[in-house]
Amino acid sequence: MKIHVLGPGCMKCVKLYDEVQKVLESAKINAQVEKVEKIDEIMKFAVAMTPALVIDGEVKCAGRVPTRSEIEEWVSKKS
Repeated sequence: MKIHVLGPGCMKCVKLYDEVQKVLESAKINAQVEKVEKIDEIMKFAVAMTPALVIDGEVKCAGRVPTRSEIEEWVSKKS
């Protein structure tokens, strides 16, 4: 599974990255997590607002930090 956390490094972006890491660790899911902070790279995902969460190329959430239970649901479906 490949996860991208999109955002320019704002507090919400950092929080989303941390939440993703916590969910993966607690569920013992092995995934590649990448921060995407450059605007030109973020634009390739066609999101209008950050932070955004992309799992295996699919935008799951944009413009907010999803709840931990949402993240758990999304990653468990992919693992």
